Amino acid sequence: MTTQTIVLASNNAGKVREFNNLLVNSPFTVIPQKELNISEADETGLTFVENAILKARHAAQHSNLPAIADDSGIEVDALQGAPGIYSARFSGKGASDESNLQLLLEKLNTTPEAYRTARYQCVIVYMRHATDPTPIICQGTWEGRILFSPRGSQGFGYDPIFYVPTHLCTAAELPPDIKNQLSHRAQALRELVQYLAHFPK
Repeated sequence: MTTQTIVLASNNAGKVREFNNLLVNSPFTVIPQKELNISEADETGLTFVENAILKARHAAQHSNLPAIADDSGIEVDALQGAPGIYSARFSGKGASDESNLQLLLEKLNTTPEAYRTARYQCVIVYMRHATDPTPIICQGTWEGRILFSPRGSQGFGYDPIFYVPTHLCTAAELPPDIKNQLSHRAQALRELVQYLAHFPK
């Protein structure tokens, strides 16, 4: 089986690990953009789709390889969909997973359990080259709710406070193989792999 190298437009170690786990049995080899000394693109879009396209185009342009980019985040209904596209930088410049998570908990500290519904969203874009006029766009959604305090040590981002009702635990308490079946990113990536199997190289 011949393999095709694709650059992943992310330097997030958690995302790189998750992508590689999800693509382990596919004919695609994914390398993170930092291995090619590609800087991160400016995320100036106003939607997950716009940001994913910006990142994929930037990586393809600087690598001359096909590129995958995702833009993902968490939408909290009680906050009118925030943090949304700003999930990774919710707590401002120099934001960390911990500072973002704590800020979200603070903003919801008076919100009752019944109104703490939320979902992870992921949009993945695949571009054959930087001027690809028909990028593949795939989306995944993972429903849950926000707990009052963190639980679990797996995963990253908001996983320790994202409760998964179907499994009665947080995303950070799920074994990686189970998370990789359920997650928003897994859903979008499975859809992408199906497209790629029938897509002109």
